[in-house]
Amino acid sequence: DGSVTVGPNAVQGWKREGYGKINISLGDIWDMVRFTGFWRVLKNNLKVGIKETWNSWYKPGYLKTVQKYCPSLGLKDLQPYPAGIRAQAVMKDGAMVHDFLFASSPRSLHVCNAPSPAATSALPIGAYICEKIIEAQK
Repeated sequence: DGSVTVGPNAVQGWKREGYGKINISLGDIWDMVRFTGFWRVLKNNLKVGIKETWNSWYKPGYLKTVQKYCPSLGLKDLQPYPAGIRAQAVMKDGAMVHDFLFASSPRSLHVCNAPSPAATSALPIGAYICEKIIEAQK
């Protein structure tokens, strides 16, 4: 149909399950700011974080970025698009976890991070979890 989708950009969410720009949870923010990894990620990504946040609120700024790739686009071409949430695991040292992260104890196995391809690799992940549970039963 000739349509073009631009994005996504990534901005900090202020509520665990908040899809809107103004969804805020003081409890979730409190949990976030108490975590040392948050401050390290912020320090390491402050400039790009500010730019992405600005562009998510200020359409002409986003348009300027998008026009680097598609110069013919204008403000009228930028229409709202449903937001998604991407949970990002962060370690205490501020390192972002870009792969699957499993944590186990004698009686449990937790999938702590499932990056973007998680849905397409659901069966292999399930097989891996089953293998680990069977190993733990031995």
